[in-house]
Amino acid sequence: MSKVKYYYDSESLSYKKIERKKGTTFTYAFVFTLAAALFGFIFVFLASQFVESPKERALKRELQNAQLQFELLNKKMEKTEMVLANIADRDNNIYRVYFEANPIPEEQRTAGFGGVNRYKSLEGFDNSKLIVESNKRLDIIQKQLVVQSKSLDEIAKLAEDKEKLLAAIPAIQPVSNQDLSRMASGYGFRSDPFTKVRKMHWGMDFSAPKGSPIYATGDGVVERADNTASGYGNHIRIDHGYGYVSLYAHLFKYNVRKNQKVKRGDLIGFVGSTGRSEAPHLHYEIFKDDERINPINFYYGSLTAEEFNEMLEHASLENQSLD
Repeated sequence: MSKVKYYYDSESLSYKKIERKKGTTFTYAFVFTLAAALFGFIFVFLASQFVESPKERALKRELQNAQLQFELLNKKMEKTEMVLANIADRDNNIYRVYFEANPIPEEQRTAGFGGVNRYKSLEGFDNSKLIVESNKRLDIIQKQLVVQSKSLDEIAKLAEDKEKLLAAIPAIQPVSNQDLSRMASGYGFRSDPFTKVRKMHWGMDFSAPKGSPIYATGDGVVERADNTASGYGNHIRIDHGYGYVSLYAHLFKYNVRKNQKVKRGDLIGFVGSTGRSEAPHLHYEIFKDDERINPINFYYGSLTAEEFNEMLEHASLENQSLD
């Protein structure tokens, strides 16, 4: 119950009750309400500026965590870039050199992306710079991986071709040392056994007993196995691919037929003395791109250094050939 208030009236010399006007009450109520609302607004405003709500604290923690994750991502990308740089260096300076392929330019490996701004949607945020830079680095790393992957595909193909080439090149002695009587004559000018005239001897003669095994000196396909070539008697020609052909002449008999595939070391025939031959031996020639070349350089697969030096010494003698 509200207190009743009085005032002293000097004219009537008596106390009179104070009557509050309705308009004044409304004014007081309005002012009070307005003041309370204003105070509340100021309090809420100040609280929002200096006091974090649970939701704001959670969002702040999420933002800090996102920044930390981006920093960790950048560190991982730095390590990835170092690994890629090492792989690229080995690719250019070892693998591609070995397989005689042109190195990939650094600009091609590390080039960015020109033209349209790919990161426009990431701009305008508090951490846009961090996000944009991270995405740029990641895109460049992805491009480097694509370039490197294609390069390794190329290297794998070159390695496969190189392996086939190494298997195809004539690389062993066609008659084993245990069956060999002697290396009778080498490549170069020699005395003809029938005319005694000095002429070019286009192969190497391996003297061995009749029936001694003859081996394919590299992988290939038998191109000929006949006796229709003048002077060679029974002979075999193997096409090794890559421009290489090996010829085996004066055979006693064959162990292969035309168009047959052979591997290095396969038994292809036996030593004889057919055709223009003075004694049992194997006449061996090598062709490269249809040109005869010295077979002395193609025994690295079966001879030691000492054996090769001994063969080289005998092959260099200008003696009489056996065919």
